[in-house]
Amino acid sequence: MSPPRWFPSHRQPPSATAVSGPPPPSGPNGFWITDPAFRDRLHSATLTVLDIVEDCLNDDDVSLTEVLGGARDHVEHMLGVPSTYGVLVEAEAAAQIVQAAGLDAGSPFGLAIAQGLSGIEQLPVQQQQQLVRAAARRYAITAPSRSPAAPATAPPRPAPGRSR
Repeated sequence: MSPPRWFPSHRQPPSATAVSGPPPPSGPNGFWITDPAFRDRLHSATLTVLDIVEDCLNDDDVSLTEVLGGARDHVEHMLGVPSTYGVLVEAEAAAQIVQAAGLDAGSPFGLAIAQGLSGIEQLPVQQQQQLVRAAARRYAITAPSRSPAAPATAPPRPAPGRSR
């Protein structure tokens, strides 16, 4: 005969194992501006944010600045950059968009970027997307790479006395 359901059991319920997500991305090795690998991650994250902004501008209910701020909130999981550095990615993406519009971005702490973005937000969505696309292209081309390009070398010359 089995004990009644209300009778306390001496068996322990199975322990629930906590499911954790991937570990947070690592930060820079030292000061962030002197870590070339981390700067490369910031550069890559900025390009990704520009792509995300362009895609998300299709929704007429979301403004350019809201999309930029929303993308910053996801840098840790989507872009491999610690969330504390998301503001750097957002600021760089915003500056690139403002510069693509032919406006002066000034300092990331000044009002020029905010004024530029508010002016860009008044444009039709298609023009905003074109500016974001242009900013991404320009940033991909002009941003410094991690390692300088090696000088081109001439192909070896044929040995003297040989002919084909």
